[in-house]
This record gives sequence, C-alpha cells and structure tokens, in this order.
Amino acid sequence: MEKFFKLKENGTSIKIELIAGLTTFMTMAYILAVNPAILSNVPGMPREALFTATALASLVATLVMALLANLPFAIAPGMGMNAFFTFGVCLAMKKPFSFALTAILVEGLLFLVLSAFNVREAIVKAIPENLKKAISAGIGLFIAFIGFQNAGIIVNNDATLVGLGKITEGPALLAIIGIVVTGVLLALKVKGALLIGIFATTLVGIPMGITKPFGGWEGWAPLSMPASISDIFFKFDFSAIWSIDFLIVLLSFFFVDVFDTVGTFVGVSMRANMVKPDGTIPRMKQGFIADACGTISGAIFGTSAATTYVESAAGVEEGGRTGLTALTVAILFGVALFLSPLFLLVPGAATAPALILVGLFMMASVLEMDLSDYTESIPGFLCLIIMPLSYSIAEGLAFGLISYVVLKLLTGRAKEVPIATYVVSAFFLVKYFV
Repeated sequence: MEKFFKLKENGTSIKIELIAGLTTFMTMAYILAVNPAILSNVPGMPREALFTATALASLVATLVMALLANLPFAIAPGMGMNAFFTFGVCLAMKKPFSFALTAILVEGLLFLVLSAFNVREAIVKAIPENLKKAISAGIGLFIAFIGFQNAGIIVNNDATLVGLGKITEGPALLAIIGIVVTGVLLALKVKGALLIGIFATTLVGIPMGITKPFGGWEGWAPLSMPASISDIFFKFDFSAIWSIDFLIVLLSFFFVDVFDTVGTFVGVSMRANMVKPDGTIPRMKQGFIADACGTISGAIFGTSAATTYVESAAGVEEGGRTGLTALTVAILFGVALFLSPLFLLVPGAATAPALILVGLFMMASVLEMDLSDYTESIPGFLCLIIMPLSYSIAEGLAFGLISYVVLKLLTGRAKEVPIATYVVSAFFLVKYFV
C-alpha cells in the first residue's frame, strides 16, 4: 500500500486513510436511499434495482478514482442530476428512461475525450486564484446548507423560500445534539471526531425514535441479498440521438456535470492543500477520467450520472490524501450491497453535523482571499454566495467568472484576464442566453 498509494510522501498512514474513507462514506451514504427514491418515480425503474445500481456505479467509479488517480475523492450518482433525469426529462418531456440513460452515456464518452485531451484541466487553469479560494468557501456553505436541510433545521418556507424548522424535537434536535457532541470532540482534538460523532448521533437517535428501519424493528435483519438490475441494466435507445430534444438534454447534463466536477475538484483540493503554485492539482487528468468513467458506469448500471462528491471534503478533513481513502469508500459501497438495512439505519440527522462542521473548515479559505481589490473580491463573493443559494456549484462558478471578466474589462484591466478565462466565461454566457 505504501508503494502504490505513496502514503508517507503524502503525509498520511493506513489508519488515517481508512478513517477518512469511512467518514466520507458515512456522509454520502444517504445517496443509497435518496437516489432510488427519486428515480423510482420514473415508470419502469424499480426502487430495489436502483439501490443496487447506485451502489454498483459508486463502487466502480470510486475504484477507478482510487487506482487510476490516487486521489481521496469519492464518486456516486449526483443530486440534482437525478432530479433533472426524473422530473425534467422522463416526466416533463415524457421520455422513457432509456432516452435519458443514452444521453448520460454519450455525455460520459464526451467527458472521457475532453479529459484525455486536457480540456477540463484547461478550465481549472482558467479560474483565477481568488476565485479558487472562493469556490472552496462556497462549497463549504453549500454542504453546510445540505446538512441543515437533511436534519430539518432549515426547511421550505413559501413566504421566504427557507425558514427554521422545529429545532426542539425530532431530527433537527438530534442534529443539534450531534453538532455539540462532534464540536466537543473536535475541540478536544480527538482523532476521527467526525466519524465518532456520526456513530454517537446515530445511537442517540434510537431512543428518540429517529434511528430505525423503514419497516420497523420487527423482523429487521442487517443482511440482505442485492436486488437484480436486469430491468435497468444497459437499457439504451440510440434512435433519437439526432433529435433536438436529445441535444438539449445532452447539453444540460454536460454543462452541469463538467462545472460541478471542476468546482468540486478545486474546492476540496484547496482544503487539502493539494493545489500547486501554478494552480494545477496533482493527477488532475486521471481524476477527471475517473469522473467520466463514473458518468458512463451510471448509465450502464441504470442510474443517473455519477460525479465527484463534495462530501469527499469530510474525509479530507480527517486527513485523507490518497486513493486509499477512495478505495475504502469503494469497498464500503460493495459491502452496502449486502448490508443495506444496516447502512440505511443511519439517519440524515446523524450525518448532518459532519457536513455542517466540514462547511466551517472549508470557510477558512476566505481568510486568504484578496478583499481589497473589488475586481477580485466581488466575483469571489458572488461565487461563494450563489453556490448554496442556487444549490449548484456550476452556477456559483458561472457568476464568479462572468463578473470577473466584466469588472476587469470595465476597469481597463483586460490584460489581466487570460484568454482561457474569456473562453470559459463566454461558454457560460452562451448557456444562459441559449
């Protein structure tokens, strides 16, 4: 393991990597329940088969990330992508799921080509340094927001869009207890504080009636065999690939996937101090190839596109620096195929404290931002605030880059903007107007 993953060179150890991998998995394991719940709204996609497909796609893609890129990032079907797949394509456009899966497959193959020719690396290099720090902080706010939502601390409010939930009872109260427990462990510098916090909060949730199986404890068993994916495996339909509808769906998947992945790579790498002085990330090309393989594997197994997860930041915070962290996550997704009842016991309120506190850690990059130059600070601020408010890393990146170019142009500092930054910003503008 030392020779393959270069643990000492990256300042880590087997123990640290295993804890980091387990922490990342626990914070993203909710996708095993949520993804099937969303996609099963599509006719012909059984929830049981979708659970197996979600686990398999995550396993394969994260394994590629571990062994090819040697990076501590995990991959699974992306939130937002699954909603667009279900409600935007299959239900609103009345397309069969084979149509959407084909679009994801073509998008993944396109990603693979772009990654092989370093196009996505060029996009990363086009992002100004101040914006990279803003992306890290923005992702921090974003995943903290996800944590607050998962716990029910922040809920929908028709008058103000969002509002405070009932924090004196139920999941919200459990999450607040978890924040206190995990906060104390962090303050005492206990190793594995985030992971211990998740387990402790899960246990506290049992007497509160929150940690429980979907069908109750009676007859519950931790072991189960994976459901067949024959109904959704390799179900492609290439008959409509030259249609306008297919092009629209393809470009929609493509845009979100590319820039979400770029934003996640930059933000999490900044937190891990993996970004080099020239703005590049070690083994970035291999990481993007692994992400493209995730998109392809998602389509093959019968689920929405798999993408690099912002929850990887939780493992990075525990010290994960190599592919051994990702390998641990991949193995756990494999185990989850047979122990799904056990993993699905962990409520969202138990993982929410870890996401919220990782959000705090990632906000530290704000301290390194240049706030004195408004052509730098305004784009950075727009980038970090739009991410949680729009629920999209890609939209935050878009606002940051476009405002950066506009402000530099209007203040007579156009020469400070690299050509690649103009190109990427123009791409965003075209996307909005078209």
